[in-house]
Amino acid sequence: MRRTTLFCLLAPLLLTNLTAAQTPQSARRTPVTSLVEKVSPAVVNISAESTVREVDPFFGFFGLGTERPAQSLGSGFVIDRNGIVVTNAHVIEGASRITVTLLDGRELEADVLGSDRDADIAVLKVKASNLPALPLGRSSDLMIGESVIAIGNPFGLSNTVTTGVLSAVGRTVPSERGERLFTDFLQTDASINPGNSGGPLLNIGGDVIGINSAIIQGASGIGFAIPADRARRVIDDLLRFGELQPLWTGARLVSLYPELARRYGISERRGALVLKVYPDSPAAQAGLQEKDVIVAAGGHPVASREDVTTTLYTVATGSPIELEVHRGGRTLRVSVRAARPPQGLGLEVLQRTIGLAVDAGRGGLTVRQVANGSPAAERGLRPGDVVLGANGQRTDTAEALGREILRGLDRGGVLLSVQRGRYVYTLDFAL
Repeated sequence: MRRTTLFCLLAPLLLTNLTAAQTPQSARRTPVTSLVEKVSPAVVNISAESTVREVDPFFGFFGLGTERPAQSLGSGFVIDRNGIVVTNAHVIEGASRITVTLLDGRELEADVLGSDRDADIAVLKVKASNLPALPLGRSSDLMIGESVIAIGNPFGLSNTVTTGVLSAVGRTVPSERGERLFTDFLQTDASINPGNSGGPLLNIGGDVIGINSAIIQGASGIGFAIPADRARRVIDDLLRFGELQPLWTGARLVSLYPELARRYGISERRGALVLKVYPDSPAAQAGLQEKDVIVAAGGHPVASREDVTTTLYTVATGSPIELEVHRGGRTLRVSVRAARPPQGLGLEVLQRTIGLAVDAGRGGLTVRQVANGSPAAERGLRPGDVVLGANGQRTDTAEALGREILRGLDRGGVLLSVQRGRYVYTLDFAL
């Protein structure tokens, strides 16, 4: 009797285990598992080795310290069968040696073809061919709430997969340390972390709609990715030129807010206000005028200057950008064709807007002239000061400084590092 009772108690458990053991894989297969099997071979591990110098806390003044190797791990994916790999710029920043590990275990040394820290995208090249590849898809037709899958390869030989939905598009958020502002990011509740940073974000059809980026740390359950349409132009420029080529419209824009609108007597409360139009620029040729308010760009509403900049990131040189403009109670439609900036434009903006003229010398870029009443003069700069860098980057040549000034035009300002004697000062100027 006791054995019969025990059997009756255990029978359901035994039957459940037997049924589970006999459940075929085909019954457990979902669109997500099929997609992961298909795309995983193109997702790679990125190992970046660098040397970190630690200053001695007691004798650092004398230049004493120690050096130690450091390693950062992230993900990437192959976009071209001939060995072109995409990852995040922050994953390989400062690396002296980069190794790409494929899903089949092969370790390949990689060269950096180009990197752009503002877009957080880097393009690598490995010596291999006939690799499984994942070309970029489109991000212009995304639907809020659609299923997304984030894939990474943080350790090599295995993938990590997280799923969720697309929560929002067009997010403008600061980087983790707050030193940079990123625009037009995708937001998802699929977990984005340092391990899958640089890997692809896919829709349920297997199209790459974005590049995961963990440089932005949100609250728990929030992840961000670079949209595929924006990444495409950056990657094309990095492949062709080794850096992102700035586009020039000749319109100096600021984000419109109520106080600024009252100051200029404008009825609109949101948009991008045109503060200045450079002569003979694409904006001037298109008919843009000062005090115009851009309320839409490329068919998308504009709430701030960053929205116009985002549109510029997604178009090729010479392609028309359709703008909806409010001017004195009228609504106009203007077509602007962004172009490559003229030679020397960055240094011209530095001189006209900030009031600085520099000369290249053996010790760096020396301030030759400071215009009276200029922002540079108001901040106390004077001839003989040395400009060491801009936007956190060292600028040893006038061309490098000019490029950073043009980057600053997109952001609305530039951060200059200036040396006087033994001291280095960091000064912020609006553009």
